[in-house]
Amino acid sequence: MEKSIKTLFDQVAKDYDFQRHQLIPCFDEFYGTAVDWVNTPKQKPRILDLGAGTGLFAAFVQQKYPLAEFTLIDLSEEMMRAARLRFEHSKQVEYIAEDYTKYMFKQKYDIVISSLSIHHLSHESKQELFHTVHELLEDDGSFINADQAAGSLSCFDLAYKDKWERHIGKGDLAEQAIESAIERRKLDQNATVHDQLQWLHKSGFAAADCVYKHHEFAVFAAFKQVLNYS
Repeated sequence: MEKSIKTLFDQVAKDYDFQRHQLIPCFDEFYGTAVDWVNTPKQKPRILDLGAGTGLFAAFVQQKYPLAEFTLIDLSEEMMRAARLRFEHSKQVEYIAEDYTKYMFKQKYDIVISSLSIHHLSHESKQELFHTVHELLEDDGSFINADQAAGSLSCFDLAYKDKWERHIGKGDLAEQAIESAIERRKLDQNATVHDQLQWLHKSGFAAADCVYKHHEFAVFAAFKQVLNYS
């Protein structure tokens, strides 16, 4: 499975960013909400991006925190190559072409982010990763995951799939790109919002919620300390 995911994303790395806009019907709200929930009082936070791909999510966050220090990790060397090009003028970005579920991180982070990656993991691996993320965060740290979620019943998943395929069929993607995207989706192992929130709480997060959802596209925000908005 790991090799299949790596191969498929190596192949699409060159056109990944263009395809994101076409393949995510709610692209602006999806990433906009995720970035909105990336918050810290620190001007120079340490931010880890799991399954960073071309660095798309990290680039949005960098606009909000231009002095942040980023660690980007992704299994695909081609994705990391694209990320290096994106951040070629930035000195505060570290690149790691490894499997983030196995990599031994050497420091703690103020924020961990991820987008459209963790749903590729088995449910058991998701739970293990959430625990790892909790341990990697500073005491006031947060985890923002813009990902996919399964419906509460299979009938919803079938409806989501149908709506998604009709949406991408109306866009500017070539037929080959559409077929490739559908093929990659066969590797998805989406978990429900309910299960993911339970796993986050069991991992030790004091507060966690799904702060945005459009069909299967969901943004999760989890915090080691309870938020204080009073």
